[in-house]
Amino acid sequence: MEKTFTSKTSGGNYFEDFTIGQVLTHATPRTVTEGDVALYTALYGPRFALQSSDEFARACGYPRAPLDDMLTFHMVFGKTVPDISINAVANLGYADCKFLKPVFPGDTLSAVSEVIGLKQNSSGKNGNVFVRTTGTNQHGDVVLSYVRWVMVNKKGPASPAPDTVIPELPEAVAADDLVVPQGLDFSTYDSTLAGSDYYWDDYEVGEKINHVDAMTVEAADHMMATRLYQNTAKVHFNLHMMKDGRLGERIVYGGHVISLARGLSYNGLGNAPLIAAINAGRHVNPCIAGDTVYAWTEVLDKAELAGEDHVGALRVRLVATKDHEPADHAYKDADGKYLPSVLLDLDLWLLLPRR
Repeated sequence: MEKTFTSKTSGGNYFEDFTIGQVLTHATPRTVTEGDVALYTALYGPRFALQSSDEFARACGYPRAPLDDMLTFHMVFGKTVPDISINAVANLGYADCKFLKPVFPGDTLSAVSEVIGLKQNSSGKNGNVFVRTTGTNQHGDVVLSYVRWVMVNKKGPASPAPDTVIPELPEAVAADDLVVPQGLDFSTYDSTLAGSDYYWDDYEVGEKINHVDAMTVEAADHMMATRLYQNTAKVHFNLHMMKDGRLGERIVYGGHVISLARGLSYNGLGNAPLIAAINAGRHVNPCIAGDTVYAWTEVLDKAELAGEDHVGALRVRLVATKDHEPADHAYKDADGKYLPSVLLDLDLWLLLPRR
């Protein structure tokens, strides 16, 4: 008698499985270890002193060196993939992302998402799903909150379209809503040990900074990174998932490009160790192994923070390009369309010491 395989694995949610107000509690809480931090450093090479040295961090009011903010983001994001984007066509954007509490090795991260928007696309084959994801630690404290929207395939093209609901999202997190970590003290900040002489006061709106270095993406690195975050999206691992002429080219997880660009930004922003918010973000073009990532930053705004004499906020655009040195700092053409070399357009609030 012929035996057949059975599957007890979830196929994930398709567009028609989502409903407004639906709450998804994501599996696999994750205790972050010093090993995770070391591997993250090996993959991206960040050199910010606050995240590198317990002693430097204690001098800045922390009990020890915190996680890089983007490592926290990736750990929370990865938990959401099996429920939200395992059947996605593309991750379209981010908004209203606030880093609310530092995370340290030994903390356990969990994630919950709420569906806040739905819009079927004109093709009828897929639709956009908007979710707000909240990451918490073992004490139930919210460490991170963000909105993202994803284009998700439909299981059946003939299934009826839901009512369109598009959430109202802020263009940017207001400076007054930025959270300065409790106890943060930059009053005796050591710029020599940090490796940069440039404080908040030394940046001007409109200034553009070339981060000089570049990093070529290796297939083993980007797949290892994505597994580190327990992100299960098949297109990052499985060659047979790639179609339309891209067979043999696994798409790099967009967060990998973010962390590469963030690591490169140390050159020019070495005293900007903390991300307070992600205002908006787009993965403009796909990245594949063999691409070389460059990065540059434009200063968009500056803000003094109420009650903070030694901490200032810098709003910046972080742009990552592939195989294109950013000497001209161009990212759009005359018609306002992104250039083919652009991988990432990310709008951030950073926290820096003031003089």
